[in-house]
Amino acid sequence: MAARGAPVKPPPIVQRLPLTQARINLGALLKRVHLNKEYVILEKDGIPIAGVMDVHEFEDYLELRDPKVREHIRKSNQEYLAGKSRPAEEFLQELRQGARRRTKRRGRT
Repeated sequence: MAARGAPVKPPPIVQRLPLTQARINLGALLKRVHLNKEYVILEKDGIPIAGVMDVHEFEDYLELRDPKVREHIRKSNQEYLAGKSRPAEEFLQELRQGARRRTKRRGRT
C-alpha cells in the first residue's frame, strides 16, 4: 500500500521472450532490463525457463532471503505496530542538530 500522497508505481513490465530471440538481441535486452526496470521471462519451446531482472533488484531479493535480515524486518515491523516509531522529519532534524554540534566542536581547537 502506498503512503498517503506518494505516487503510485505502475505495475512492472513483464515480457515473455523465446530464448533464441533473446540470444540474438541480448545487449539491447539487458539494457532495457537495467534502464527501464523491466522483467523478462525467457522461454524454450514455449516453456518458461529463466527470468531476467536488474542486478540491484536481484541483490535486494537475495538479501531478503537472509534469515538475519528477515528477523530484523520482523522485529522492526512489530515495533512500528506497537507505536515505537516517530515521523522521519523529526528524526532527520535530530540528526542535523547532532551534526551541527559536532561541526562546532571541531571548529574549536
